[in-house]
Amino acid sequence: MRLVEHFKEGLNAPICLTWELTYACNLSCTHCLSASGKRDPRELTTAECKAVIDELERMQVFYVNIGGGEPTVRPDFWELLDYAIDHHVGVKFSTNGVRITPSRARQLAATDYVDIQISIDGATADVNDAVRGPGSFDTAMRAMQNLADAGFNGFKISVVMTRHNVAQLDDFKAIADRFGAQLRITRLRPSGRGADVWDDLHPTSAQQLKIYEWLLDHGADVLTGDSFFHLNALGSSPLPGLNLCGAGRVVCLIDPVGDVYACPFAIHSEFHAGNVRTEGGFAAVWQTAPLFQTLRQPQTGGACASCPAFDSCQGGCMAAKFFTGLPLDGPDPECVRGNGERALAAAGTRALPKPDKDHTHTARRLGVQLGMPATARRRSAPDRPCNTSPLAGLS
Repeated sequence: MRLVEHFKEGLNAPICLTWELTYACNLSCTHCLSASGKRDPRELTTAECKAVIDELERMQVFYVNIGGGEPTVRPDFWELLDYAIDHHVGVKFSTNGVRITPSRARQLAATDYVDIQISIDGATADVNDAVRGPGSFDTAMRAMQNLADAGFNGFKISVVMTRHNVAQLDDFKAIADRFGAQLRITRLRPSGRGADVWDDLHPTSAQQLKIYEWLLDHGADVLTGDSFFHLNALGSSPLPGLNLCGAGRVVCLIDPVGDVYACPFAIHSEFHAGNVRTEGGFAAVWQTAPLFQTLRQPQTGGACASCPAFDSCQGGCMAAKFFTGLPLDGPDPECVRGNGERALAAAGTRALPKPDKDHTHTARRLGVQLGMPATARRRSAPDRPCNTSPLAGLS
């Protein structure tokens, strides 16, 4: 049996577990898939997080991909990082760099089994900050410099591809090379706030071809998180990686309040499998959730099964289909053969699914501020837990 066929049946533990520790974030990126901003007061406590880590150790999960929100704004983030590593669970965490100071960079460089992804979405401040907020490019670049100065080799630079930055692919690679880092590019999904900007930001058909050709030339040195397998229908040369939607089979997500979803890009009740706070914890959800059992059954391929490119693209991304209103057994909205575009046109105007959770800063549409208002800085305590400043403790 081919390895990919074995993965379709699911594994005893996920290969990659994405864990969003908090919805709190100092930024309000326009395409944030988790619609983060404000902290949810129900988020897992330190003790509950450690209990999840204990489970992951027992399940022999090799590493966990921690995100948010901005995970480093949790006061116990560094404690949880050390706890995971001490319990044989490697950590890769994604950050906008706001708390990667020189001292933290030195600490991380001296720590085994930890990897870091610094997020930027433009190779220049104007392109990046239009999506991630004013000052965010400089913050990320400063964090990269701190890591490089500390001798942290091979950290990742993570880029979500949009129609405004495809032309900067070579520039992104140059930035990675400059800092001794590795470039990782991922696909924009129409989930969270990404649904609001999908029409304006997702790459055009011509840009999809450019991404595919660029990856063929640079794939040995560039990571993709297996997010571009829908592009394999463009040619006979497949892109490196797992040619499969692994949702509920080899990947899943735990959100800040312990809810488990089949896909990191589909935070919606349709993909909710359970909660780590229930009896049996995460292991019970992963091994027995009806949703996961369904996803691990043989799939027909639906309307795409008759397409000669189906074996190459496997029908594309489940989350991209769902949040654009297409059936899960239909074509990907960015199908390179135009099937998704035709399906969207045939569907016409319709109500699209919305994320169940939205923690967006209320002032997001009035402009992103990296600092807190003076009145907020003077408070001795927040009036509500979800209003805790994600910049607390920063000078």
